[in-house]
Amino acid sequence: MAKKKTNSKTSTKKKLKLPSFQLSSQQKLVFGSFLVIFGIVLCIAFVSFLFTGEADQSTLSDFASREVKPKNWLSKTGAWLSDLFIQRGFGISSFIFSGLCCLSGVYILTDSNKTKLRKHWFWGILIIIWLSVFFGFFGSKIDILGGTVGFEINTYLQDYIGKIGVSLLLLFGVITYLAIRFRLTFESFANLFHSAKKDIKDEFTMANDELIVPVDNNLTEEAEAFKSAFDIKEKETIDTAFDDDLNDDILGDNMTLNTIDTEEKEVLTNTALEVNIAEEETEEEDLSIEVEKVAEEQSETDNLSDKLVADFGLFDPTLELAKYQFPTLDLLRKYDSEGITINQEELEENKNRIVDTLKNYNIGIANIKATIGPTVTLYEIVPEAGIRISKIKNLEDDIALSLSALGIRIIAPIPGKGTIGIEVPNKNSTIVSMRSVIASKKFQSSDMQLPIALGKTISNETFVVDLAKMPHLLMAGATGQGKSVGLNAVLTSLLYKKHPAEVKFVLVDPKKVELTLFNKIERHYLAKLPDSEDAIITDNTKVINTLNSLCIEMDNRYELLKSAMCRNIAEYNAKFKERKLNPNEGHQFLPYIVLVVDEFADLIMTAGKEVETPIARLAQLARAIGIHLIIATQRPSVNVITGIIKANFPARIAFRVTSKIDSRTILDGAGADQLIGRGDMLYTQGNDLIRVQCAFVDTPEVENITDFIGSQKAYPEAYMLPEFVGEESGTSLDIDISDRDSLFKDAAIVIVTAQQGSASLLQRKLKLGYNRAGRLIDQLEAAGIVGPFEGSKARQVLIPDLTALDNHLENEIQ
Repeated sequence: MAKKKTNSKTSTKKKLKLPSFQLSSQQKLVFGSFLVIFGIVLCIAFVSFLFTGEADQSTLSDFASREVKPKNWLSKTGAWLSDLFIQRGFGISSFIFSGLCCLSGVYILTDSNKTKLRKHWFWGILIIIWLSVFFGFFGSKIDILGGTVGFEINTYLQDYIGKIGVSLLLLFGVITYLAIRFRLTFESFANLFHSAKKDIKDEFTMANDELIVPVDNNLTEEAEAFKSAFDIKEKETIDTAFDDDLNDDILGDNMTLNTIDTEEKEVLTNTALEVNIAEEETEEEDLSIEVEKVAEEQSETDNLSDKLVADFGLFDPTLELAKYQFPTLDLLRKYDSEGITINQEELEENKNRIVDTLKNYNIGIANIKATIGPTVTLYEIVPEAGIRISKIKNLEDDIALSLSALGIRIIAPIPGKGTIGIEVPNKNSTIVSMRSVIASKKFQSSDMQLPIALGKTISNETFVVDLAKMPHLLMAGATGQGKSVGLNAVLTSLLYKKHPAEVKFVLVDPKKVELTLFNKIERHYLAKLPDSEDAIITDNTKVINTLNSLCIEMDNRYELLKSAMCRNIAEYNAKFKERKLNPNEGHQFLPYIVLVVDEFADLIMTAGKEVETPIARLAQLARAIGIHLIIATQRPSVNVITGIIKANFPARIAFRVTSKIDSRTILDGAGADQLIGRGDMLYTQGNDLIRVQCAFVDTPEVENITDFIGSQKAYPEAYMLPEFVGEESGTSLDIDISDRDSLFKDAAIVIVTAQQGSASLLQRKLKLGYNRAGRLIDQLEAAGIVGPFEGSKARQVLIPDLTALDNHLENEIQ
């Protein structure tokens, strides 16, 4: 009985499920174009109705007859639509309908947010009704201004509240619209009134200012003569102003000063006095303070940089390769099996098996939802109240058995949601091509500094991360699970987004075959040591020198940032582009450097601490100056991925591994051992685990991209890293016996006796500093007593005993 009830509930939920109205891209194109064209048709018909509407009234009754020819520009359809909307509808405000239709089509074509469109329709319909009622208020019969709707609403309202009530109601509608739509308040109108009043007052003040005649105390010789003749006092400002005005009037009329009567002078003086007094009163009433703005002083450097920017523009690092073209999407392959295919039978079958399995253990489910991804489907379940989450978590193997699937993973609970997730692999997985993620809007429109398109999540969304924010990435997984493809996806993403002047790669490939294709872009994107022939490093000895060279590059860059007073590479490059840093002082545009190591375990086995130490130092310090590390390994054990490495690599990518111990080493938790392989991976940046299907980029695709870039104009050589010479790397140049150290023979005896050629041994036995011990080792190598430098191992001692040492030294002297 219980089973029948459950089935009936399930069928009821099926019936109540609302249909999905999501349109495909083709449907959006068709529907959007239809709305735009329909809006244009309405507009043309309405405009034509203004001229031909009266003549077409007689043709509307005989719409079916083909002999009747209306004068409307759109014939019968135009006449019928315009009559319906304008004459019988809302009048000339119906023009807004055509605009709304066109706007809706544009929103659908551009796939914009529909929330604003709904607001446009809501307010547009309200405006149409208000305009129809407004125009109908002034008409005594049905006309095209207000239409039938406007006339009828006015007639109805006037029967109850009269014309005055209707006019006040229309006014109230306008106030309500302004208050809600434009958020106007009473204070807005008050501020508008005060600003208008102030503008009028300022105009009157400016007019009064023009009446004031300036007084010039620096008189000419003729004016001094007039002054002495009339005995004018300097302290009387009013008389001075009067005389100046009077002189101007007299000289303008070709009259002499003697023709003016004393009475007339007194009258004019009193008049001028009254005007000045009135001006003083006005100034006292409207006393205002004037704030003088002083421009900020600029330093000489800023003025020079501003002038350089004005003359030459901002510095463009891409100018040397200005004609460089980024790779096109055509170079990447498009697969037929792309996209999500929904298998309803598989979904229903898996759902029933999950429900039945949990029911066997008395675990009820209140709700279940499925999210389909490229390779995995996530079933989100909400257990009934009182069910312990740990009880469901322990049923992982039982659910995997019932579903007969590989790689069942339970997330209990899903972070940020009140649900439990069960990830079940699809029977028919689809390929996530590199082309689909590179062409996605999320990647193309990203403003990240180093964007990387890794693949697609379970919800089929393109997953894009910023390497500059990580700031370093650790990749691990078993053999053949997709690490090399993941590295190719990372490099391809950067090649599609960054110019050769903006990023450089240091590629380390101990396997010697994975990254060889990138040799073709050596002079565009790669960085190498000055004395190195190949840009892609395969020799472990050169790896040590390269890592130490990167440490020197890091220190040099920090010195540049210190002198430029910048905190990171983004601020430094922005300052350099603004021409605020002088290249003559060593400043230059700094590209990002990405170090990629394809097999880290091999380096640790052969070089050990000599590799781990510079990598740890780079990981700790190099993120601020634009050096980022990507390290991959197929052996995620604690002696390879040590605590120092893990502490400085917060971003991790885990492909499928064989044991929970390896998963915990990579992710600090389980999960990587339950993946299904072939690019299925987990990504974390120190918080939640995100399951991603890595984008697949094949070797021919990488070859096409490198050929396309390599065929273009390049820099004269690869980006040169600073030269590094190891302290224990013997040069065999010290062959002069007279220049040997005084402790040379003692050092040789110590080395031959211990049969261990190391500088640390000499430090302990002879109590020397490291530099002197290193020089002694070089001299011993030049003398043929010890062998060449062999990385972290001690040098081979070539002399078996002290007797042979004495013979060897005697032969040298002879």
